[in-house]
Amino acid sequence: MEKKVYKDLSREELRQLHAQLSKEYADAKEKGLKLDMSRGKPSVIQLDMGMDIFDVLNAYSDMRNIDKVDVRNYGVLDGIVEAKHMMADIMGVSADHVIVCGNASLTIMYDTVSRSMTHGVMGSTPWCKLDRVKFLCPVPGYDRHFAITEHFGIEMINVPMTPQGPDMDMVEKLVAEDESIKGIWCVPKYSNPQGYSYSDETVRRFAALKPAAKDFRIFWDNAYSVHHLYEDRQDEILEILTECEKAGNPDMVYEFASTSKISFSGAGVAAIAASRDNLDFIKKSMTIQTIGYDKINQLRHVRYFKNFDGIKAHMRRHANIMRPKFEAVQQVLERELDGLQIGSWTNPNGGYFISFDAMEGCAKAIVAKCKEAGVTLTGAGATFPYGKDPMDSNIRIAPSFPTPEEMAQATDLFVLCVKLVSVEKLLGM
Repeated sequence: MEKKVYKDLSREELRQLHAQLSKEYADAKEKGLKLDMSRGKPSVIQLDMGMDIFDVLNAYSDMRNIDKVDVRNYGVLDGIVEAKHMMADIMGVSADHVIVCGNASLTIMYDTVSRSMTHGVMGSTPWCKLDRVKFLCPVPGYDRHFAITEHFGIEMINVPMTPQGPDMDMVEKLVAEDESIKGIWCVPKYSNPQGYSYSDETVRRFAALKPAAKDFRIFWDNAYSVHHLYEDRQDEILEILTECEKAGNPDMVYEFASTSKISFSGAGVAAIAASRDNLDFIKKSMTIQTIGYDKINQLRHVRYFKNFDGIKAHMRRHANIMRPKFEAVQQVLERELDGLQIGSWTNPNGGYFISFDAMEGCAKAIVAKCKEAGVTLTGAGATFPYGKDPMDSNIRIAPSFPTPEEMAQATDLFVLCVKLVSVEKLLGM
């Protein structure tokens, strides 16, 4: 009976199924599970894997970089040259387009929005002095992006995502017509949460945008640029700075990246890439904000990874840990939900998340039932601006932190909750 499409079941069949699922759910609650799939945190094994990074510098190390800069002292506002090249390789850009900052790209994004609010963008009117400021937000998307723009009182406009990237017809129309639209959030590779990567056409259309606002910027968060799960199935995207230059829009993009899910979360190296004019403008504020970021950490990272091949080798080790967890989730979802027409999900080639779409109006109830039975998920609605999913259907699954066995357990409970809530929806309960 379970493999029949749920909406084709009679009310009596649905009631019988509800009784069966309710008993299974009561039994599941008795197990006392305590599993967390709420955030994309690297597992302890992944963190342990990089502990030898602390062995590359010690009390006897030469603390001068290739330019003979003593990294223990003040100076070098935009990062040591080796770190620029390391982050440039991760982003696929030229090192002279890079500023290396502190430990987190989220901080750079916050600062970039804050600077635009108080001091404008390359001579434009500060956003805080304008009547309205708006941002486009591909949805579902990254909750922390939306939190930044909401924090500054910026109005957010939902733009639907497709497997090729945001709906570019809508993006092109909106930015061309509305001067108050000042930016768009993008996770172009292995997007959060769907794991989609922007097609070549999408990237070229971004680069060729004709915004009404001269201070419009694409916030290109390339968080998962080297975060593949498979050796033989790797998404690649066009490099946005180059495409913007080709299209005559060299200043239109800020690109962000970090080593937070390469080395350590919150103790890595982060960077911004942009045109030279953008970087010059950014540096004017940076000279007030800091004399320089943590160059010791920058040197530690470049001596540890040595080159881009070293980074790729390290990421293959990450993939070997992550891949079984993603596959454990996919196997349970396919076995238990395929053909029932009560949910759909993505099967990404990289990144940190799987996106699940339940029946309309079911996401909050599913997340609540999971929590009651001991499995914590990202809050329903978190993948939309203001925490409001208009369909109440999207749920982000983060497989990285638990073990593969725990992920299978958690997903078993998750699909049970999906089934139970779906039956209750169909019964009008």
